[in-house]
Amino acid sequence: MPKLATWLRPKDERFFNPILARYVHVEVLNACGGAEVTLTEMDGLLLTGGPDVAVEFLKQEVPDPSILDKDVDPVRDKWELAAINEAITRGLPILAICKGMQILNVALGGTLKLDIGGHNLPGQKDNDVQSLRADRRATHRFDKVNSSHHQAVEQPAPNFEVEAWSDGDGIIEQMRLRDYPYALAVQYHPERGTIYNALFDDFFGRLKG
Repeated sequence: MPKLATWLRPKDERFFNPILARYVHVEVLNACGGAEVTLTEMDGLLLTGGPDVAVEFLKQEVPDPSILDKDVDPVRDKWELAAINEAITRGLPILAICKGMQILNVALGGTLKLDIGGHNLPGQKDNDVQSLRADRRATHRFDKVNSSHHQAVEQPAPNFEVEAWSDGDGIIEQMRLRDYPYALAVQYHPERGTIYNALFDDFFGRLKG
């Protein structure tokens, strides 16, 4: 049985549990709450949404730390960075969502826009209303997505290929790691809508025990 490592907060379980229930052949190892997850045993990595990456892990200057979330979680960040390193070393499938996209980019040498507007407005969080421009080579293409974030990728890490941008301001919404078996990062929240089922099927179908 494939083992999927993740850090899934209780507040996000209502979104992810119905999705995870569709893949009964996968064992989910949730490190949230202090559970011990042996990274060498994982067969894939799911990086979910959450608070900003703690300042000590960013590879850039932070002129005004007050713009970062007050509930940053360095313990989680340290675990996710170790999990990313292990997954990349072994070529495991990775799906990174929202904060997950940001910490994956940081882990591989990229930088973030530390505070942006227009992507956390009423009606955007649970509704697919934000228009996208997508590269025609992208496997998963969505005309509109949801949006709930105040940070975003600024400089993509080396070997990331951008696949989609916000139509209004060019914020990177989807990118894939080039020359790697499978690592997809999205800024939107596919767990909050049904139009993204094929994306999850693609990821979970690549987990091998």
